Amino acid sequence: MFEVLPSYGHVRDLAARSGSVRPDDDFSMVWEVPSSAWTPLKSIMVALNGAENLILASDPDREGEAIAWHITEMLRHQDSLLDNITIARVVFHEITETSIKNALMNPRDIDANLVNAHLARRALEYLIGFKISPLLWQKLPGCQMAGRVQSVALALVCEREMEIDRFKPEGYWTVNVEFQKEAVSSIKENPFSSKLMHLNPKKLEKLSIGSSAEAEAVKQRISLSEFRVIDTCTNQSKSCPPLPYITSTLQQDAGSRLHFTVAQTMSLAQKLYEGVKLSENEATGLITYMRTDRPHVSKEAAHDILSFVSERYGMQYALKCPRTDFQKVANSQESYEAIRPTNIRRLPSMLVGVLDNDCLKLYTLIWSRTMASQMESSITDMVQVDIGNLAGDIVFQSTSSKIGFLGHQAVSKDEETALIAADFSEGDSCEEAYSVLPSLRVNDQVYLGKVELMQHSTEPPVRYSEGSLVKKLEELGIGRPSTYASVIKVLQDRNYLAVKNKLLFPEFRARMVTAFLSTHFSDLADCSFTADMETELDNVSFGVTEWKALLKDYWSKFNKHCDRAHNIRVQEVEKMLEKTLGDAIFSSFPDKGRTCPSCSEGTLRFKISKSGAGYFIGCSKHPLCRYVAGNVLSDDEEVTVKPATAFQPRLIGLHPGSDEKIYLKQGPYGYYVQLGEDKKGHTPKRAPITQIKDVESISVEDAVGLLRFPITLGNHPEDGLPVMIKLSAFRYSVRHRSTMTPVPKNVNPHEITLKAALKLLKSKYAKHSGRPKKKKNS
Repeated sequence: MFEVLPSYGHVRDLAARSGSVRPDDDFSMVWEVPSSAWTPLKSIMVALNGAENLILASDPDREGEAIAWHITEMLRHQDSLLDNITIARVVFHEITETSIKNALMNPRDIDANLVNAHLARRALEYLIGFKISPLLWQKLPGCQMAGRVQSVALALVCEREMEIDRFKPEGYWTVNVEFQKEAVSSIKENPFSSKLMHLNPKKLEKLSIGSSAEAEAVKQRISLSEFRVIDTCTNQSKSCPPLPYITSTLQQDAGSRLHFTVAQTMSLAQKLYEGVKLSENEATGLITYMRTDRPHVSKEAAHDILSFVSERYGMQYALKCPRTDFQKVANSQESYEAIRPTNIRRLPSMLVGVLDNDCLKLYTLIWSRTMASQMESSITDMVQVDIGNLAGDIVFQSTSSKIGFLGHQAVSKDEETALIAADFSEGDSCEEAYSVLPSLRVNDQVYLGKVELMQHSTEPPVRYSEGSLVKKLEELGIGRPSTYASVIKVLQDRNYLAVKNKLLFPEFRARMVTAFLSTHFSDLADCSFTADMETELDNVSFGVTEWKALLKDYWSKFNKHCDRAHNIRVQEVEKMLEKTLGDAIFSSFPDKGRTCPSCSEGTLRFKISKSGAGYFIGCSKHPLCRYVAGNVLSDDEEVTVKPATAFQPRLIGLHPGSDEKIYLKQGPYGYYVQLGEDKKGHTPKRAPITQIKDVESISVEDAVGLLRFPITLGNHPEDGLPVMIKLSAFRYSVRHRSTMTPVPKNVNPHEITLKAALKLLKSKYAKHSGRPKKKKNS
């Protein structure tokens, strides 16, 4: 009864130029329609000819409501909405026949509060980007602005890197022993391991035994003691079935179990959602919509899953009643139901040969999680035995467990999940230990076997993976679960994050941006502020907060931060970065005083190139000392902070005409020779080394030849001005006034005559770099 047409997402957006959001004009906005959006819009306009109803059925969240609103606004601008056309908005949280029919029976108007929340979020992100980006370009050349949520995600990764930089490992020892029931071990009686828990008689902490001498003393005390059972305990623990997948949890699990990136997971899920041809007629979607933050399962699907669990594993494994509603995820907008197979009876084995290996793995993961979500809890039987010496100042603890009832873990034993299943078996040693420990009673004597001292070292915090970063953002209530993939992609596209061995490493530019924002825009990098902003946007959605009032409040504070940051000098930024990131910047210089290795008088400083070419380490005595330790920031470097090895100036010899010293030195643009010493108020004569490949072999004659330039060949016959040969960092060139032409590589610049130079100035390679003179008025 209906003609169904897609909008392909947003049909218009804020114009990509400054001034598209106008705070001084009550936050009015300038919209533009992307060229790709006109095709679906025109299709809708054509379909409206002769129609009586326009039903808007976009996603049931803020973005979906905004899409519906934008469509109606554009249709009105194009005079395509006649008075006789009824506009209705319908929403459904499940893409099922029942849900869609119920939605059509209960139409409503477009929710202005949801639209306003979208406008507030979009205006906020626009203002942040267009206000801070010019500041970053000015203060930190080459660095782009990350968005509101991206900045917090980047700050989390950079803070973890700083924790790793500050971490200092500490050594410690643990004591593990083996006990047995009989004084003489037999084949039937297996020893069981035990861990030292209390000593003197305090509880043993992780770093309590800090040296090998202490560990040996403890071992000696244990060896001279007799031990008895002082306490036993048996209990059961339940492991509840997992929730069905939403976008963020699917990304986390696919990362940890299948080693997929977030982007790869979403791409594969998109293929499963769009479907494959299982018959000649049409493609069949294999999973429900993969962008959702609602762990809800439709009633029809839940009953079908429960029925299939009973058939496959038995009645005792199925829940007494189906689970459909689950705890709401923070900042979720309750869009679609959880990610599940469209048909739970379509087993992974049925898709072998139909799907590629990665798609099949992801489908299996989704299928097994959906099955487990409707199954009973697993039960683990546990036993704990405490063993102490007669004095009571040494206590060991032995624990063991075995699965009493598999419950939802039965899915991991299913042959259908062999492609992804982890091994849940407890192992022979654990089963054997469980058979020994329950037989022990209080006051039973046990006999000491092997005593093992193990040395350990504390480990630094683990860097974030894509999955663990998603999990952290979700825990903090930052952003929306369905947007985390795009957040991480933006940070990687802007060269802020690098992925190595599945872990996220912040590039040095990312650490600079985070330090700058944390210092001058503390709110942007603050987790609680961003989470509170998400709550405020939700309040706008509920009609509790007026959206323009929210923008005015935020803009007044944010604008003050921008004004203060605008007046900061580059030198202040350098000092701030040096203070914040000094350990990373100067990691190649063990000298704590950072004494300049060239002049031994100055101090190494972090510098931002005036030309915006990069960031480097230089001497504080500049220009008297021109030592440069290489470019700190380079996209091609594997290591983010990598100062070059210091080059010590070398005395080549004395100038034959003046007896002045000639030095070989290194600057930011390469090697050069210098005539005389560095003196305050006086710049000595220098010449770059361009043609000499082996710098170390340069002779006094070579240096004198370079220092001869620039050479005046004579005056030009037309205007009487000098014609010269100059030497730059890149080439030799003939110059006359504002005209320049390079000297050919096969020509010796020392042998060029005035006649040859004039001929080169008339060649096609000559360039005029000056500005044309203005003609005087007659």
